[in-house]
Amino acid sequence: MADFYHAGSITTLHRLGRPKPERLIAELELYSMVRPIALILPALYSDVMSEAMKGIREALKGAKFVREIVLALGPATDDEFTRVTDFMSSLPQEVTILHTGGARMKELYRTLEERGVSPGRDGKGRSAWTAYGYVIASGKSSCIALHDCDILNYGMDLLGRLCYPVVSPTLDYVFCKGYYARVTEKMHGRVTRLFIFPLVRALQKMVANPFLDFLDSFRYPLAGEFSMTVDVARINRIPWDWGLEVGMLAEVYRNYSTKRVCQVDIAENYEHKHQALSAEDPSTGLMKMSIDIAKSIFRTAASEGIVFSDGFFKSLMANYLKLAEDSIVKYESDAAINGLFFDRHEEAMTVDAFTRSIMEAARTIMENPLGAPLIPNWNRVISATPGILERLKAVVDEDRKLAVNGGAPPSRQ
Repeated sequence: MADFYHAGSITTLHRLGRPKPERLIAELELYSMVRPIALILPALYSDVMSEAMKGIREALKGAKFVREIVLALGPATDDEFTRVTDFMSSLPQEVTILHTGGARMKELYRTLEERGVSPGRDGKGRSAWTAYGYVIASGKSSCIALHDCDILNYGMDLLGRLCYPVVSPTLDYVFCKGYYARVTEKMHGRVTRLFIFPLVRALQKMVANPFLDFLDSFRYPLAGEFSMTVDVARINRIPWDWGLEVGMLAEVYRNYSTKRVCQVDIAENYEHKHQALSAEDPSTGLMKMSIDIAKSIFRTAASEGIVFSDGFFKSLMANYLKLAEDSIVKYESDAAINGLFFDRHEEAMTVDAFTRSIMEAARTIMENPLGAPLIPNWNRVISATPGILERLKAVVDEDRKLAVNGGAPPSRQ
């Protein structure tokens, strides 16, 4: 997005002039000798076997500035784990596959449950959290980058721009969020455009709160691409559900000065798989995502001193609906001048569905203000379970032997 506009409490790093990826990559290769980078890839088996991941793998072969790659594989069989290990074996970096659904990792999770530091239920959040623990345990990297595995137009410029702000010794950022446009023949990003932005701004109209201003500073708060120092991974708690991205921002806001937080334009356009709305089923699709996100925002706002009530939520829904409907007019104009397809009825139906999401999230908050606890940060886990990092490494090593032996138990000779 070629402009110089800075808004809110964080720094925005724009895409200006003609991109010079060769210069940026050359600098990263130099800086990473002092600040090694770990790339974390949370993924399902279907993600790894997709065409998008084949493109990502090929691009990563040229990422000399990445010290290690940790792929946190979601629920998968031992055979699938072995196939993923083989799929990633052609990369030149040190690659580690975390079998989060494997018997040994499940036993590790049960131990943590017994010690009162639950890693939560299965989800992207727990996969990312487990990968953070492995990077901390390996001690080989000082910076972490994370992105999804369904990016169709992936390239080194995207990864390089994502890493640069926290790796460069001339800058002083501990956390960087990626942002981008999501456009094909029409605009995508419905949860961001029609839910997050109007919801946060509706809350801002009703209460003055610095956290809401911080959240409103991000151009794409739901982007799954970010980078951070390893210290951030040690002290931040994270949700295990769809509230991961907002929950991460809440923890960054809680633990660091906003001067050390930035966002960076990582791509002129970003294309990945699209979720179904599932308007009539709040347990799946964008409905579940929006409910989880709303609950995360409400609980963080409550921790900042905002008092919620039945009347507050009724006023909030009315405020949200007005702002969301107004935003539809703006997006229709944006689509028109750019020659994009725009279905105003579909956008309005989406807003109606998201209004029900707010209602459902509000009901949950009123019944249970605390909800499911966040996954404890790694500093607390290490304190509660001495030797846990060594055990995590041992689990990964045993799983690696399983994969190398083609799924058979390693020989004891």
